[in-house]
Amino acid sequence: MGEYDEKKETCGTICLKYLLFSFNFFFWLAGGAVMAVGVWTLVEKSDYISLLSSGIYAATAYILVIAGAIVMVTGILGCCATFKEQRQLLRVYFVLLLCIFLLEILAGILAYIYYQQLNDELKQNLRETMTSKYKRVGEERVTEAVNKLQQEFKCCGSNNSRDWQDSEWVRTPEAEGRKVPDSCCKTITPQCGKRDHPSNIYKVEGGCITKLENFILEHLRIIGAVGIGIACVQIIGMIFTCCLYRSLKSEPY
Repeated sequence: MGEYDEKKETCGTICLKYLLFSFNFFFWLAGGAVMAVGVWTLVEKSDYISLLSSGIYAATAYILVIAGAIVMVTGILGCCATFKEQRQLLRVYFVLLLCIFLLEILAGILAYIYYQQLNDELKQNLRETMTSKYKRVGEERVTEAVNKLQQEFKCCGSNNSRDWQDSEWVRTPEAEGRKVPDSCCKTITPQCGKRDHPSNIYKVEGGCITKLENFILEHLRIIGAVGIGIACVQIIGMIFTCCLYRSLKSEPY
């Protein structure tokens, strides 16, 4: 009977080892995906971050990059801990899983908070940023972001093209008589911003505020979904780790 119990325990341990190994492989891939989402946010959409007064959007992306890197390292550590059957390594692995879980919960909370306050932030700051900082010395990132925003989303101004009437840049000689930046034009040509007819600029398509808000909200949903998905997977991994740890309880290190 004792021999049967020992074989049963050994068989259970082996099953747990392979389950945990499989989990760690997919967990490692998931870590790469999380890090990729964070890097994509910071690299591809960094221009738009300069238009936002709050740093929460960028902070969420940085948390994902850090969490993704830790996940990939943890996945490798988990494989080593599983096959070496060392309880000490399993403890370290469990603690790292818990830390990553808390990081992703934090990213999710930040994303949710920013999701709620984004509309108010854009209403209060986007128009002022576009009209007061466009083409100013030292604000080259904002200028590039505004030009990219208007071209990519086919819009002009924060609420509409009339916002540019209050622009500090429009009243300077540098504007050369332009009523709107050239990036408002449907087809960009030198000094095309002098003519603000709907056939020439994005006048009836609306302002950029709604389009930028929808873009950021959609991206926050992606960040939130990735974070929740990985967090759920981690709970399974922590359960497997506890089960394997208990099965090795009576074995020497």
